[in-house]
Amino acid sequence: MVKYRAGRINEEVKKVVSSIIQNDIKDPRLSSNILISVTRVEVTKDLGYATVFVSILGNDADKELSLKILKKSAGFIRRGVGKEVKLRVTPEIIIELDNSIEHGMHINDILQKIKKTGENND
Repeated sequence: MVKYRAGRINEEVKKVVSSIIQNDIKDPRLSSNILISVTRVEVTKDLGYATVFVSILGNDADKELSLKILKKSAGFIRRGVGKEVKLRVTPEIIIELDNSIEHGMHINDILQKIKKTGENND
Protein backbone atom coordinates (compact mmCIF):
# COMPACT_ATOMS: atom_id res chain seq x y z
CA MET A 1 0.00 0.00 0.00
CA VAL A 2 2.79 2.45 0.87
CA LYS A 3 4.72 1.69 -2.34
CA TYR A 4 1.60 2.36 -4.39
CA ARG A 5 1.18 5.79 -2.78
CA ALA A 6 4.86 6.63 -3.29
CA GLY A 7 4.54 5.75 -6.97
CA ARG A 8 1.51 7.99 -7.37
CA ILE A 9 3.29 10.89 -5.65
CA ASN A 10 6.37 10.40 -7.85
CA GLU A 11 4.27 10.44 -11.03
CA GLU A 12 2.22 13.46 -9.96
CA VAL A 13 5.35 15.47 -9.07
CA LYS A 14 6.95 14.38 -12.36
CA LYS A 15 3.94 15.62 -14.34
CA VAL A 16 3.88 18.99 -12.54
CA VAL A 17 7.66 19.54 -12.75
CA SER A 18 7.63 18.70 -16.46
CA SER A 19 4.84 21.20 -17.05
CA ILE A 20 6.66 23.91 -15.08
CA ILE A 21 9.91 23.38 -17.01
CA GLN A 22 8.15 23.45 -20.39
CA ASN A 23 5.70 26.29 -19.77
CA ASP A 24 6.62 28.46 -16.78
CA ILE A 25 10.40 28.94 -16.72
CA LYS A 26 10.97 32.06 -18.80
CA ASP A 27 14.77 32.18 -18.74
CA PRO A 28 15.92 33.41 -22.19
CA ARG A 29 19.08 31.29 -21.94
CA LEU A 30 16.95 28.15 -22.27
CA SER A 31 16.79 28.15 -26.04
CA SER A 32 14.02 26.43 -27.96
CA ASN A 33 16.44 24.08 -29.77
CA ILE A 34 17.23 22.22 -26.52
CA LEU A 35 14.95 19.36 -25.57
CA ILE A 36 14.53 18.95 -21.81
CA SER A 37 12.47 16.04 -20.51
CA VAL A 38 11.86 14.77 -17.01
CA THR A 39 12.66 11.05 -17.04
CA ARG A 40 11.77 10.19 -13.45
CA VAL A 41 11.23 11.60 -9.97
CA GLU A 42 12.10 9.98 -6.65
CA VAL A 43 10.44 11.48 -3.59
CA THR A 44 11.79 10.40 -0.20
CA LYS A 45 9.45 8.64 2.23
CA ASP A 46 9.27 11.66 4.52
CA LEU A 47 8.47 13.91 1.52
CA GLY A 48 11.46 16.09 2.37
CA TYR A 49 13.29 15.81 -0.93
CA ALA A 50 12.37 15.08 -4.54
CA THR A 51 15.19 14.13 -6.88
CA VAL A 52 14.20 15.09 -10.42
CA PHE A 53 16.13 13.35 -13.20
CA VAL A 54 16.18 15.34 -16.44
CA SER A 55 17.45 14.39 -19.85
CA ILE A 56 18.81 17.25 -21.94
CA LEU A 57 19.41 16.74 -25.65
CA GLY A 58 21.77 19.22 -27.28
CA ASN A 59 25.47 19.96 -27.42
CA ASP A 60 27.59 19.76 -24.26
CA ALA A 61 27.79 23.52 -23.64
CA ASP A 62 24.00 23.87 -23.91
CA LYS A 63 23.50 20.87 -21.62
CA GLU A 64 25.74 22.33 -18.95
CA LEU A 65 24.09 25.75 -19.13
CA SER A 66 20.57 24.28 -19.10
CA LEU A 67 21.34 22.08 -16.09
CA LYS A 68 22.78 25.08 -14.25
CA ILE A 69 19.64 27.13 -15.02
CA LEU A 70 17.36 24.31 -13.87
CA LYS A 71 19.29 23.92 -10.61
CA LYS A 72 18.99 27.67 -9.96
CA SER A 73 15.24 27.43 -10.70
CA ALA A 74 14.70 24.71 -8.07
CA GLY A 75 12.99 27.13 -5.66
CA PHE A 76 10.61 28.32 -8.39
CA ILE A 77 9.84 24.71 -9.34
CA ARG A 78 9.26 23.83 -5.68
CA ARG A 79 6.78 26.67 -5.30
CA GLY A 80 4.90 25.44 -8.38
CA VAL A 81 4.83 21.88 -7.04
CA GLY A 82 3.50 23.19 -3.72
CA LYS A 83 0.62 24.94 -5.50
CA GLU A 84 -0.32 21.99 -7.73
CA VAL A 85 0.31 18.91 -5.55
CA LYS A 86 -1.45 18.83 -2.21
CA LEU A 87 1.01 17.27 0.22
CA ARG A 88 1.74 17.76 3.90
CA VAL A 89 5.22 19.03 3.06
CA THR A 90 6.43 20.39 -0.25
CA PRO A 91 9.63 18.50 -1.06
CA GLU A 92 12.87 20.30 -1.76
CA ILE A 93 13.74 19.85 -5.44
CA ILE A 94 17.11 18.39 -6.42
CA ILE A 95 17.85 18.38 -10.16
CA GLU A 96 20.10 15.62 -11.54
CA LEU A 97 21.18 14.87 -15.11
CA ASP A 98 20.02 11.55 -16.58
CA ASN A 99 21.90 10.27 -19.63
CA SER A 100 19.77 7.16 -20.14
CA ILE A 101 18.11 8.40 -23.35
CA GLU A 102 21.47 9.23 -24.94
CA HIS A 103 22.85 5.89 -23.78
CA GLY A 104 19.88 4.11 -25.36
CA MET A 105 20.40 5.99 -28.63
CA HIS A 106 24.08 5.00 -28.62
CA ILE A 107 23.20 1.33 -28.08
CA ASN A 108 20.62 1.54 -30.87
CA ASP A 109 23.28 2.95 -33.24
CA ILE A 110 25.62 0.08 -32.37
CA LEU A 111 22.87 -2.47 -32.99
CA GLN A 112 22.04 -0.88 -36.36
CA LYS A 113 25.73 -1.07 -37.39
CA ILE A 114 25.88 -4.74 -36.36
CA LYS A 115 22.69 -5.43 -38.31
CA LYS A 116 24.13 -3.76 -41.44
CA THR A 117 27.42 -5.69 -41.24
CA GLY A 118 25.44 -8.91 -40.76
CA GLU A 119 23.38 -8.21 -43.89
CA ASN A 120 26.53 -7.45 -45.90
CA ASN A 121 28.12 -10.77 -44.93
CA ASP A 122 25.17 -12.81 -46.19
